[in-house]
Amino acid sequence: MEILVMVGQLILGLSILVGLHEWGHLITAKMFGMRVEKYFIGFPPKIWSIQRGETEYGFGAVPLGGFVKISGMVDESLDTKNLTAEPEPWEFRAKPAWQRLIVMLGGIIVNVITGIIIFVAITYSEGYDYIATKDVKYGIVAHKLGQEIGLRTGDKIVAINGKPFDDFAEVRKVFLESNSYYTVERNGEKVDIYVPNNFIEKISDKKNAGEFIDPIYPFSIREVTPGMPASKSGLLAGDKIVKVNNQPIQFYHEIRDALSNLKNKKAVLEIDRKGKVVTLNVDVPEDGKIGFYPELGLTTTHIDYSFGESIAIGTQKAFSVVTDNIRGFGKIFRGEVSASKALSGPIGIAQMFGGIWDWGRFWFLTGLLSMVLAFMNILPIPALDGGHSVLLIYEMVTGHKPSDKFLEAAQKVGMVILLGLMVFAFGNDIFKLFR
Repeated sequence: MEILVMVGQLILGLSILVGLHEWGHLITAKMFGMRVEKYFIGFPPKIWSIQRGETEYGFGAVPLGGFVKISGMVDESLDTKNLTAEPEPWEFRAKPAWQRLIVMLGGIIVNVITGIIIFVAITYSEGYDYIATKDVKYGIVAHKLGQEIGLRTGDKIVAINGKPFDDFAEVRKVFLESNSYYTVERNGEKVDIYVPNNFIEKISDKKNAGEFIDPIYPFSIREVTPGMPASKSGLLAGDKIVKVNNQPIQFYHEIRDALSNLKNKKAVLEIDRKGKVVTLNVDVPEDGKIGFYPELGLTTTHIDYSFGESIAIGTQKAFSVVTDNIRGFGKIFRGEVSASKALSGPIGIAQMFGGIWDWGRFWFLTGLLSMVLAFMNILPIPALDGGHSVLLIYEMVTGHKPSDKFLEAAQKVGMVILLGLMVFAFGNDIFKLFR
């Protein structure tokens, strides 16, 4: 069932974005009097279509893309049989280069607008919740990867790349930068901890999920799962665990570590229940999880934004997706990160959506993918909008139009590149599944 939910969210999100992208091409083409023969969401074979005027609108069976067919344009269909005749006034090739450029950029522009609208709407409706750095007053828990770069449990991160920061979540933004470092307070001294340039490879590996750092959280019991060992032992919501086998417990990572060391054994929990001490015996299962949800005791800061503020902040968030992608590609080209670990295909994207349908996460990821789709399409690869745009800009600057044979050859080369990238992305996703 979870797989169906993942796939359903992926197909819906991509269908929305691809439909809007191709609509951007369609509406600009019609605006300049070009004939649009087909508008399809999904690739053939055809599932359903309807003819409206000169255009056939429909859905294809392969839901990972879409297309518009504009008369007189060398596109992925490679239909060039009519290009030897004189261009008709309603054909793409008959229009001025600046109009053809706007048509090629139409899909990208619509995706950027879509991404901005989604991020603005999320910002306005939800505001922003975060843990302020000043409120991480007990310091951090350094897990395996944190310890690997030199962080220690109890460190307080006070600066990133030499600058103070307010939002604790910013500690993860350094992975896209090169030569980044944390400044921590440790035993009354300040220490600089440098982050390896290839660290993003390790931190993004699903095997290392949760293995970097967390704030040190005081905690109490928020909810107990029925039927699990905690419930059977008599643990209640509101309880505070203060000892495990006579070992004092104050923070959440301490109870987690204590139970992990007692797998398949009995644990004696000493509980503070509204000021009274209660002792419980619990059987710890082999995964070390006895079945409770913690109430984590750090202050969370909430900010509500006006509509005007949401426009500015949402736009900034949308374009930060593009800048993050540029930084990520920079790391790949510099050899700091391998493409196989940094890139994901449809399977990886579906996993990002998750097996539970969460509309908040769905729209956030759809907004993110809209900006990624715009960024990928602007790349100067033949067969992509960016490749077409480069040739049109060349024509506008030089006054010379590339021949139809050259355009056809460029389209074929671009399609080979794109097919190769698709095979790589799918194969890489499958490889990651079985690692």
